[in-house]
Amino acid sequence: MEGSHQTTIPLQVISAIETLEKAGFKAYLVGGSVRDLLLGKKPKDWDITTNAKPEQIQGLFTKTVYENVYGTVAVIDETTEDISLKSIEITPFRLESDYSDRRHPDQVKFSDKIEDDLKRRDFTINAIAVSLSNGAIKDIIDLYSGFQDIKDKTIRTVGDAASRFNEDALRMMRAIRLAVELGFTIDKNTLDGIKMNSNLLKEVSIERIRDEFTKIILSEQPKSGIELMQSAGLLFHVTPELEKAIGVGQNQAHAYDVWEHLLRSLQCAADKDWSLEIRLAALFHDISKPKTKGLSRETGIITFYGHEMAGSRETRKILERMRFSREIIEIVVKLVRWHMFFSDTEVVTLSAVRRMIANVGKDLIWDLMDLRVCDRVGTGRPKENPYRLRKYKAMVEEALKDPVSVSMLKIDGNRIMEICNIKPGPKIGFILHALFNEVLDDPKLNTAEQLEKRAEELIVIDDNTLRTMGESGKDRKEEEEEKSVKEIRDKYHVQ
Repeated sequence: MEGSHQTTIPLQVISAIETLEKAGFKAYLVGGSVRDLLLGKKPKDWDITTNAKPEQIQGLFTKTVYENVYGTVAVIDETTEDISLKSIEITPFRLESDYSDRRHPDQVKFSDKIEDDLKRRDFTINAIAVSLSNGAIKDIIDLYSGFQDIKDKTIRTVGDAASRFNEDALRMMRAIRLAVELGFTIDKNTLDGIKMNSNLLKEVSIERIRDEFTKIILSEQPKSGIELMQSAGLLFHVTPELEKAIGVGQNQAHAYDVWEHLLRSLQCAADKDWSLEIRLAALFHDISKPKTKGLSRETGIITFYGHEMAGSRETRKILERMRFSREIIEIVVKLVRWHMFFSDTEVVTLSAVRRMIANVGKDLIWDLMDLRVCDRVGTGRPKENPYRLRKYKAMVEEALKDPVSVSMLKIDGNRIMEICNIKPGPKIGFILHALFNEVLDDPKLNTAEQLEKRAEELIVIDDNTLRTMGESGKDRKEEEEEKSVKEIRDKYHVQ
């Protein structure tokens, strides 16, 4: 292992450790940065622990920020483009007292021993410290078999799980987040500790919970993360509305109950690497089906009338409660509200598609199409991009396309009347269509100067000839419009 990760440790980190050591202090890489190094991943941030006290750390570096009451000093590098190196955190070895607020230690004492620092950490995979020599890993201090847990892909607390979660209840969410981010499983004793203490999560600020929840949603396996949250008793304290979907059956179009459908829709968005907004919309788009479930008297088929409208209101309440940003809330709510946009492509008109675009907005219409993909995959249907969905996409693109028309010209009827000194009449339309026909042949002619000059030439042509030229331009416009539509439909392989 020695030297195997040498090239992955940046010079700024090596320099910070060497600066501390040259001043006579001990210094170790610790926490998530060590875990990621041992996994062969690029750390998102770099943490160093030392027996130097905060004021001693600050005296060794040019630009620092004293970050918190726990003694953390951030060494600032404003020259780097690497965000993980803009702030390298250095924290003294420390001992912690009880956590009466389930989040922060009541008191922190600095220590001279690395062992004291490691025993206060959350999980064994984060409780490994390494020293460096010539920029490479020299010694590994692993008091809690964290390296073996990394090999075994296991999340396990340092010491007694219940004690760790009583100290900081957010660690329960972090355990699940790390499991789905890393593809690890949670040790049975640790998982039992979460189940026993899940009610403590209500004592943690919703912003902290939201941040961990967001990371779970943005992971590669959010479906597993939500399932773990539910089985461990945490989901009830975060989004209890989702639990109401468990066991709620649907009609024959769905292979799964509402709960499984929502999780599979979310997982589809993750598999596609789509945005947080699409993922949240996929998770919540049918959130109100349990409330709106009914049975048609005529057909005996299960119905969920108005679930999209009720769902948009419920989604807003959930996201506002979790303190998501206003921008995220508005996007997700809009996607949930309009996810039931069309039913039958044979009767949907282009004007209906344009109204839908007006409802959701041009900037979100393709996100809505992506949500539709997630919705379909979540039903258990094998085809992800069937004819109907391709037809929707073709109609959306057609509706968004700028029409092929005389409005594309750099001249209009008012300008023609002005420069040719004529009154309103059919002649103006003939001139516009004649100009349009010529611009289609040579787009370089579409300048105000060229068209004004050409309009002055056309105005003196006899009416019959000008009418013929105008009709030709009109026919050409329709041909070009048909050609443009055909290209779009061919692209999506639809009629």
